[in-house]
Amino acid sequence: MSNGGLCGDPIYGVPPCHEKTVSVLKRKKAILRFVFIFLGISVLVFVLALSYILERYRKKNKTETPADISLNTTPLRVPYHELLRATKGYNESHLLGTGSYGSVYKARLQNGDDVAVKVFNLKSEGGFKSFDTECEVLRKLRHRNLCKVIGSCSNEEFKALVLEYMPNGSLEKLLYLENNYLNMVQRLKIMIDVACALEYLHHDYSTPIVHCDLKPSNVLLDDDMVAHLSDFGIAKLLSDGEFSNHLQFPDQPH
Repeated sequence: MSNGGLCGDPIYGVPPCHEKTVSVLKRKKAILRFVFIFLGISVLVFVLALSYILERYRKKNKTETPADISLNTTPLRVPYHELLRATKGYNESHLLGTGSYGSVYKARLQNGDDVAVKVFNLKSEGGFKSFDTECEVLRKLRHRNLCKVIGSCSNEEFKALVLEYMPNGSLEKLLYLENNYLNMVQRLKIMIDVACALEYLHHDYSTPIVHCDLKPSNVLLDDDMVAHLSDFGIAKLLSDGEFSNHLQFPDQPH
């Protein structure tokens, strides 16, 4: 009653709709559907972004326990025979990966902790230098996106670093193996983690550090898919002047 524009199926006692009216109704429905989908996606993206920011803020402000501070300040001196036992004589079944200057093995220490043992190849030209560089660079670095050094083992014929174990392996493995998949949110988080690590190395440490070997195989992922930058074997510690010159792009490739 009192609705002259009402139309529809004649069986309901209303006049039939004209084609123009039907097309207008369809257009309005399509617009409303688009608006609802857009609003739903926007709310989802906002919630994900807010959750990620809050999680990073919570972890950033989480204070270390006294045990963690003690471990970071004084790396353990791990006996050679314990590393030999923990890796079952550096058996290939414990091998995690190999590089230019050494190999990395998974090991379980006597206290039950899983660690990664990086054994340097002292027969290679840069083996000794790579070990010394990593020790110098990593002994004072403290950042959640850098691979933490737990201890070391060194003598005239053997040199190794005991590092935090990363259960999800390297970014390279996750990017290129067929049975692994990284969604867009995970990729974004990994990029932000790596950027935070580089920002710390370049600007927040007393001596600017250039990693010099940034690649997917040197980005490791922990249980929570947090990225940790590793392998500082060819890193460079620079003064302020050297740092600014080092980061300039050369006029000619070399």
